[in-house]
Amino acid sequence: MPGTVKEAEPSHRTLPYPDLQQQAVDWHEIMRRGHTIHGFLEADITETRRVIHQARRQSGGPLSLTALIVATFARAVAADPGVQAFRKGRNKLVVFDDVDVNVLVEHVLNGERIPVPHLVRAAQGMSPGEIDRAIHEARDEAEPYARARRFVPIWLRMPAFFRRFIWTRLLADPQRRKRMTGTVTVTAVGMFGRGGGWGLPFIAHSICLTIGGVARRPGFGKDGLVETREFICLTISVDHDVVNGAPVARLVSRLRDDIESASVLANP
Repeated sequence: MPGTVKEAEPSHRTLPYPDLQQQAVDWHEIMRRGHTIHGFLEADITETRRVIHQARRQSGGPLSLTALIVATFARAVAADPGVQAFRKGRNKLVVFDDVDVNVLVEHVLNGERIPVPHLVRAAQGMSPGEIDRAIHEARDEAEPYARARRFVPIWLRMPAFFRRFIWTRLLADPQRRKRMTGTVTVTAVGMFGRGGGWGLPFIAHSICLTIGGVARRPGFGKDGLVETREFICLTISVDHDVVNGAPVARLVSRLRDDIESASVLANP
């Protein structure tokens, strides 16, 4: 209409949808077909962090809380490997002895921060320091992922139903699935924020550990006195089609005790 003033558009940017994020959408569509249950727990890491700082001073090298938890989790799974079983067809389960941990490592490629899966093979036999070095080395290996990204746009031109069908067929073989994705997942969402909180993930394996935030609140110290303690929030997620409650309860009990005692540093 004459005299009408056109309203200015709000300031904004239009960005391309990340290729690797579309890959994640495909994975989520495939994995949501499972029947996942989640358990929430806390572990008192006040003494654990003290032991980590002491180990750093003695070795002179880096050692992260995440690496300690990954090593502890891998050993807890190895003690009852049925929790990381893969289904094979309708009537079989394949149980691997080695615990290959799939961890997400953030890379910066072309100015874009991208979480890329990295496999820590046979993590149940590695020390926290070895796992920490493996994660740091993976973070610096940008070139292999840069090459892979050149193939992704071609792959994504295919129809979504066809991509997901191919992934489903590839992952149907437990041996191939272990080679491609490992046997368990550990994701550390707590490293990107402050304060307590739990993550609730989609899972690509029969069992997944999500490391959440760290909360500070009153608790009982060794001498029985109330003091400020640190508690890390952890989520155990399992595919209930494969894993039942009793093995998970045993794993959770062992995992909490071993994290709080930092036993993996005493028995490298």
